[in-house]
Amino acid sequence: MNTATTHAARDHARAQAAAITGPAAPEGISELTWSETVPGGRYTTKVLARGTRLRLRDVDGNACAHLLLYRADAPWERLNAADTVKVPWQAYLGIGHPLLSDQGRVLATVVADSSGRHDAFCGTTSVAANDAKYGSGDLHSSSPAGRELFTVAAAKHGLEPRDLPPSISFFHGVRVEADGALTATGNANAGAEIDLLIHLPVVVLLANTAHPLDSSPTFDTTALDVLAWDASSELNDLSNTDPEYRRAVWNTESAWTAAKGTR
Repeated sequence: MNTATTHAARDHARAQAAAITGPAAPEGISELTWSETVPGGRYTTKVLARGTRLRLRDVDGNACAHLLLYRADAPWERLNAADTVKVPWQAYLGIGHPLLSDQGRVLATVVADSSGRHDAFCGTTSVAANDAKYGSGDLHSSSPAGRELFTVAAAKHGLEPRDLPPSISFFHGVRVEADGALTATGNANAGAEIDLLIHLPVVVLLANTAHPLDSSPTFDTTALDVLAWDASSELNDLSNTDPEYRRAVWNTESAWTAAKGTR
């Protein structure tokens, strides 16, 4: 399409906008608050309300969703990968697992998972590592590092590089061997999904880029679907009865009650 004139450029832009469609709502969900497909090597970000259900889907079987969460009304409180592993006495993420902040509160809980291949140990990739492995890790390269993608996503919310803690990642598994070595177990399968229930208003940063332990010498990351919808009632029906989890939920509800100025 010719874009040599202002009118032609406008028509081209509107045609592009009309062609953009996100993943469809799940059966029984009438309205989505977020629907987006993130190509491999790209990022996305959004503010989500308390009670939102966030679904991530590995469309073609080689997505890797690196995630950071920040409390939207107090962004100095953020996801703490170490506590997310340590407090529940469980290194491997699965249904019922809390994603904890550095203040001992639950930012999200895993409420569904058909993948089982996730990682809370390795964080995301750096420019230096991607330079060595793929030839480039720059933001606008064909193999951008997760750290670079997160930096741009964070800037949209007034957050700086120093505000980027270690992330967790979904759809590319890592196991700890008896000698302490970390072994990648790769992806599960195309169409695998994981659902998170959001407990406090959060800023979500997602970078869909290769895992640091990805064994492929080429950058092969594929598309990630992102969907979200209101599921506030699910906050009253949490199945995890572990005392550590219940204490973290209590901390969360106390903070939310105080923030709302109610008893």
